[in-house]
This record gives sequence, C-alpha cells and structure tokens, in this order.
Amino acid sequence: MREEKHHDDDCLCPFISGFCSVRHGLAVILHLCNFSINSHKMSLSIAMPAMVNDTAWPSPLQSLSLTQMAPMYDWSPEIQGIILSSINYGSFLAPIPTGYIAGIFGAKYLVGVSLLLSSILALLVPLAADAGAVSLIVLRIAQGIAQVMVLTSEYSIWVKWAPPLEKNQLINTALSARPYPPTTLSPWELTGSFVTLLIGGFLCQTKGWPSIFYIFGGIGCACSFLWFPLVYDDPTNHPFISTGEKEYIVCSLAQQDSSPGWSLPIKAMMKSLPLWGILVFYFTEFWIISILMAYMPTYINSVLQANLRDSGILSALLLAVAFISSILGGLLADFLHSRKIFRLVTIRKLSTAIGKDTGGCWGGAGSSGWFLFTLRLSSCGALVNFLDIAPRYTGFLRGLSQVFAYVSGAISSTVAGYLISQDSEFGWRNVFLISVSINVSGLVFYLIFGQANVQDWATEQMFTQF
Repeated sequence: MREEKHHDDDCLCPFISGFCSVRHGLAVILHLCNFSINSHKMSLSIAMPAMVNDTAWPSPLQSLSLTQMAPMYDWSPEIQGIILSSINYGSFLAPIPTGYIAGIFGAKYLVGVSLLLSSILALLVPLAADAGAVSLIVLRIAQGIAQVMVLTSEYSIWVKWAPPLEKNQLINTALSARPYPPTTLSPWELTGSFVTLLIGGFLCQTKGWPSIFYIFGGIGCACSFLWFPLVYDDPTNHPFISTGEKEYIVCSLAQQDSSPGWSLPIKAMMKSLPLWGILVFYFTEFWIISILMAYMPTYINSVLQANLRDSGILSALLLAVAFISSILGGLLADFLHSRKIFRLVTIRKLSTAIGKDTGGCWGGAGSSGWFLFTLRLSSCGALVNFLDIAPRYTGFLRGLSQVFAYVSGAISSTVAGYLISQDSEFGWRNVFLISVSINVSGLVFYLIFGQANVQDWATEQMFTQF
C-alpha cells in the first residue's frame, strides 16, 4: 500500500524537463501548422486588391506599381465576394466526418495530409486564377475543407499527449497562431493574422501578389514535411521521447476518470433557449468578423486609398487593437467574477453588450479601431458561455458553433460582394448597416435568453431523442 501511494505521488510530480520536453515541441510544431493554415486562409484577402483592376474606388498606386509585376483580372465586386467566401462553402460539412476519419487513420496522418493538401493548393492559386474565377472558387472550397480537417482533428492529439495540469498551456501554445475561429477564443490567436497581414501586404507591394501564395504555401509544405517524422499519435510510440517523460504523461493521464458513455440529449438541446441564444450570437458575431477578415485589406486599399503595403500594416494594427482588448477584457471579467462584484450571467451579458452594441454601431461609422476593440470584449461573454451552461458537452457544442460560424461566413462575404457590386458609392455603407442590424438582433436575443448556470440536460445522462 505504501509503494502504491509513493507511485501515485510520483505521477503527480511535474516532469523535470519542462519546456524542453517532446510534448512542448509538439505544441510548437502545431503552432507552425496553425500559422500556415492561417496564412493560406488570409492570403487571398490580402492579394485581392492587387489581383483585380477594378475595386469600389480603384487606387492609382495599385494600377501604376503592380500592372507589370503580376496579372490582373476583371472581376466584379460580386465575383470577388463569391471567391473570398468560397473557402467557407464546404467548411461546415468537414467537421462531421473528421472525427470518424481520425479514428480510422489517426490524427497524425489526417493533420499531415490535410496540411500538405492546403499548402499545395495555396501554391496553385495563381494557376487557378489564370484559369478563371470558377477554377479558383473550386480550389478554395477544397482548401477550406482541408483546413477545417486540420483545425478540427488536431484536438484529438492532445488526448494522449497533454497531462491534466499542462493541458491549457500546451493547447494555447499550439493554437496561438490560429485566426479568429469559432472554436477557440484565446487572444493569442490574433497573432497569426497579425503577422500574415503585416508580411502579406509588403510582399504584394514589392514582389507581386503571386509571391504571397508561393511563400506561405512553401512554408506550409515545409511544416508538413516536419510533421510526419516528428509527430506521433501516442507518446509510447515516439522514438525520441525520454523514458521519464513517457512515464509521466502515461501515469498522469491514467489518473483521469474515463468519460462515461452517454448519448447526446439532442431533443433537450433543440429546446434549450440559452443554447440557441449562444448559437444565434455566434452566427451574428461571425457575420461581421468574416466580412472584416475578407474585406479589410480591400476596404483600406480602395476606400482609404492606401497602397498594398500600408493596407497590410493598417490591417495588422487593427488586429493588434483587438489583441489588447481581448487581454484587458479577460482580466476585467476575471476580476469582477473573483470579487463577486457581479453575477457570472451579468458579466457574460455585459461583456457581450459592450462588444456588440458599442462596437457594432461605431464600426458602421468607420471607427475601425474602436470597433475591433469593443467587439473582442465579446470573447469574455457569449463566446465562452458553453463552458457555463454545458461543460460536459463543450467539445460537441463548439463543433456545432463552428458550423453556424462557417455558414455565416459564407453568406456574409457573398452578400457583401453583391452589395458593393450593385452600388459602388454606397455599397460599403449598406454592408455596415446590414451587419449592425444583424448584430443588434443577435445581441437582443442573447440578452433575453442567455444564462450562466448549468442546464438540466447537461447534468443528467440522457438518451438521444428526436
């Protein structure tokens, strides 16, 4: 009995190698993979002002400096909107089979192959653009599916690699280069978009727009080649891991209780107004986020008449504002909750209201910095509300919210392109007004039905019912 007690204590002791361990190396590799996926997603938004010879208000700098450096295409704003949103068209279907495929072939091969596919498709973007808009749309749909398979399946790797006391640290490190996605909400995720916008605008201005796809596509291929020999699904099979680290990981994970086998209470979920409040919020939130990510460089270039390099810098600075807002919002929410100044549900709704109402209204007026600053405060509100109402189903509900977000992104970018093409003078104003209306509607719905207590269907083992 004394030996067993001693053995358990050893399992609870942190492994001595810390950040030099294989598991932290895995987090760094995943960070690079997520950066590559993010750069592939953002590249077309950055390059679009240089790829077309007519935006809402053409920039003289664009026509003078880039005509001889790279081909340009006569795509209307409506076609541009379809192209920019096409990466979301197949994305909402990919999370469904991803878990099943990962269970058969392992997350290692699914992530590696999907990353390589996304990287190769990034390299082929200039060729697809030369072939026509339809070819580029088909390529982006396939690339979006590959990217979602990476972003979804990478979570399963940590099931066997992340000790309970280090799970948040490892996952945050891995996800810190991801774009603003619906499944993760760390402020560090904005750094990937920041770097991509900063470098991408410079590349388009100095080397021509195809260079951004060749460079970021090449980085993705390099990451995928590192992935296959260095990453394993199980630490027990890793050839470079030390015996001490292997025993620590296996032993610490053995202390966890295996999750009980329950069926999803689908019928109860469908009737849950607090859950629908969050999902509706996700749809409205990522309506305007998708427009920002797709059209921010184009808006700055065409409306504000900035060149491509300055457009990238300004776009990156706006994301830096959002980064600061996320940190301050999280600290403020934790302070208010720890001091019991407000109830948790009040904190959630207050953060959401500030982010939606203030940010949405001022965004339409053109104060983009203030808009992003307040909008990111929502990450302390409804965007983390799943953890409050249904902690045991957080994984499934985040996947469900991902579907809502990708559908919203596909619709919003297409609608924005259509509005801009119909009225070049007031198109942007109409885009902002519609976005504000949708966001305010989502805010009102969440304020009415949002809750922060664990729901009954999330505490009881209920069978799936339709």
